[in-house]
Amino acid sequence: MVAAVLVVVLGSSAVLCLYRIGRGPTTPDRMVGIDILGVLVVGFVSVACIMTGRDFVINIALAWALLSFVGTLALAKHLEGKGFDE
Repeated sequence: MVAAVLVVVLGSSAVLCLYRIGRGPTTPDRMVGIDILGVLVVGFVSVACIMTGRDFVINIALAWALLSFVGTLALAKHLEGKGFDE
């Protein structure tokens, strides 16, 4: 029951993030929407882990969180006009 409510809340949050990504007036707004969407994917994977009882799914959530973090850093550096080695 609780997992179903979590899925609905995460799903509605994902729809709002997709709206922000599509209609964001500036590029940083879109970047924040993409970053929050990555956090929501980690939430979906965590709920799936709870529902199925499989522990290996947490590894997917951790890998996705790290990839999302590195992607956000790279996009922020690109928007500032700096190289990746600075």
